Parts: sequence; structure tokens; C-alpha cells
Amino acid sequence: MLLAGTALANGLEITVDGEAQGVIKIDLAEDVAPKHAERLKTLAASGAYDGVVFHRVIDGFMAQTGDVEFGKAGENISRAGTGGSDLPDLPAEFSDIAFDRGVVGMARSQNPDSANSQFFIMFDKGYFLNGQYTVVGKVTEGMDVVDAIKRGTGGNGAVAGTPDRMVSVKVTD
Repeated sequence: MLLAGTALANGLEITVDGEAQGVIKIDLAEDVAPKHAERLKTLAASGAYDGVVFHRVIDGFMAQTGDVEFGKAGENISRAGTGGSDLPDLPAEFSDIAFDRGVVGMARSQNPDSANSQFFIMFDKGYFLNGQYTVVGKVTEGMDVVDAIKRGTGGNGAVAGTPDRMVSVKVTD
């Protein structure tokens, strides 16, 4: 198993376009973060993630996406990163799984119980996040695609110009 002690039954297959092109496969840790895994699957199955940009990308740290409200490519994405879905925020599901390279975590505001639709993929370890953010899965294929995602600038990693996007996000068995 990729995440020690977890059952990884379902996942996501993300087709990326832009500077990065290809497919990222993620196994979801449903027994560690069942509400968060279910949320990602629900939004993916409804097509909500299709066309959403990677709006915050910090070299050596992570690539963030999933703002289904303000992050659709081809629209005004100046507010990307400030929205979520029309579903309620989720309570934290913290675990002892470390934020290593390829780990997928749920983005949130200062409130630990504010995760909704946004998630991030780690380029490298970020142990300062351990126990502070919900781990929802791990990349099993396509880290080369993750590594190629267009980087942002400045302290917040905002991506200027045309960010890379998730063309489609499908639920897999």
C-alpha cells in the first residue's frame, strides 16, 4: 500500500494541459479521510473539476487546484483560490500520514474545518503541514506531469498568464 495502513480503493485520473501535459493518477485514502475522499469523487463525477486551473504553484512545495467556483479556465480567474463548491465545508480529518512528495492534501483557510473543493499535490516533503491539513491521497502515476506544472511567482505562488488546467478529472476503481 502507498499510504501505510490505509485502504486505497478508488482514485482520480486527472488529464492536465498547458506547460504540463499528461495524466496524473491519484489513489484516495478513503479510510483515513472518508469525507474528503468522497467530496473529491463527488465533484469529479459531476464534472465540476473539468477545466479548473492550477492557480497556486510554489516551486519545491506544491501545486494547488480545485477552485470550482472561481478557477475555470477561459473565465476571469482573478479570484481563483478564494472559492469552493456549493457543498458545505468539511470537518478536518487529520492523520499521522506525512506530507511527502506526491501526497495530496486538502486546502483550507485558517479554520481547520474549512476544506471544501481545493486540493494540492506536494512537489517535495512539507512536514510542517503534518497534522495541520487533511491528507486525502497520493499520486501513483504522473509525478513527471506534476513536476512540469507551470510555476507561480511571489510568496503566494500565484500563476500569471495562462495557468495549466485539469482538462478532465475522472473517478477510477
